[in-house]
Amino acid sequence: MIVQENNTEKQDLDEVSLAENGTDEPSPRDWGAEVRRVAGPAILQSFAATLVFAVDRVMLGHAGREALASMQLAGPLEWSIISIFSAFEVAAVARVGVHVGAENDRAARQASRLAVLVALVAGALVAVATPGILHVLLQTADPRSSAGPLAASYLTSTLLASPLVFLALALTAISQARGDTRTPLFVAIFVQLVHLATNRVLILGAFGIPAYGIRGAGISTAITFALQAGLLATLAFRRGWLDEATALPPAISLGQQTPTRAEELRAMLAVGGPALGERAIYHTGFLAYVAMIAGLGDVAMAANQSLIAIESVCFNAADGFGAATAATIARARGAGTLHQGPSGESLVLSRASRDALALLAAAGLLAVVLREPLLALFGRDAPVLALGARAMPVLALAQPWMALGTVYASALRGVGRTRPVLGVSLLGAFAVRIAATWFFAYGMKLGLVGIWLGSTTDWVVRTLLLRRLVRQEFVPR
Repeated sequence: MIVQENNTEKQDLDEVSLAENGTDEPSPRDWGAEVRRVAGPAILQSFAATLVFAVDRVMLGHAGREALASMQLAGPLEWSIISIFSAFEVAAVARVGVHVGAENDRAARQASRLAVLVALVAGALVAVATPGILHVLLQTADPRSSAGPLAASYLTSTLLASPLVFLALALTAISQARGDTRTPLFVAIFVQLVHLATNRVLILGAFGIPAYGIRGAGISTAITFALQAGLLATLAFRRGWLDEATALPPAISLGQQTPTRAEELRAMLAVGGPALGERAIYHTGFLAYVAMIAGLGDVAMAANQSLIAIESVCFNAADGFGAATAATIARARGAGTLHQGPSGESLVLSRASRDALALLAAAGLLAVVLREPLLALFGRDAPVLALGARAMPVLALAQPWMALGTVYASALRGVGRTRPVLGVSLLGAFAVRIAATWFFAYGMKLGLVGIWLGSTTDWVVRTLLLRRLVRQEFVPR
């Protein structure tokens, strides 16, 4: 389906075509180089974004076990809400990317403005729902632990800032869809430096300002996202990416009919709707998974938070490859449609999956070798350190599967194939992750090690199913 009908070459995922396509568009070899060019800054930007949460955990770990354990409640809930309601990112990358590839700038601007609008609406809905979310959190938290109230104090600031959080995510997606991953990277680096300073002041106290602990971490995180959204919006307007589409003549660009606003919105919802459903399903299962972790006690929750912070570096590296894959593959499809030339989409997928696999496998091995000093970054609680060290090899085992699964899913999303990914997530979140986690953690009585075995089983099954889908989509028979 991806390769045009007049393209007689059949490429497998690892083939590299050296033939010239006779147009000014990148050849398949150039598309392979393009995904690497986009991936580098995207990965670094994901690393920088991860620091918002990792730095919170490092500083809170030194503030006490209770503060770090509370992030086992706040962190997954916050991540789930952001992930579900930011499904518009998928639609933004797919629609803006294909318009950019087809050189239809008018349509790309229109899609960008709609993506921003949807992001602001979604963020406003979350902000309005914040009191209800916190009420549910406090009602379901263990009343014997202080983790619930501490988590609520953190989420109060971060959830109310959701419109700015989602705006930053939408603008990042638009930039990536245009092939510019450097701008989000530089902005992320700058705001992380600000985040370090505000964390130090608001969590631990400085310059006469009292220590606010986990509440200070929430305020600092909200400030960071607000600054990021402001900088990205300023740059997007200066570059004309969000200019009013109707002011741009004509309605036809390089022979391509520009959709009306209503048509574009329907197309975005057709892509974003299943993506939202996928994430809602996945995170519903994920929160049940988190509840099983909470049942293991504060030591397990604190140790798991240390492991999550370490794995988040690997996950965001995979996510960087995923962002590059989705954006580049969308532009490759648009370019192929415009010029009717050989497609580079299979090469994009091949290059991204190989690079992601190599990087995350190496990162997992490094995490095992350095597990003691890495875990010590999050505190000196001996039981927490010992439990985290036992689970670290399982974390490493999951990384290659995470790398491939993330790239495969992103490739499908990049061409608008969000419904099949929805089906895989439904199976993985409920039929695999919850069942496997319960079996290993409670049935086999492996505790936190079993928790990580359950999530790794999910990644293995998910990746194998996604590989089958991408072969059907990107390797015509």
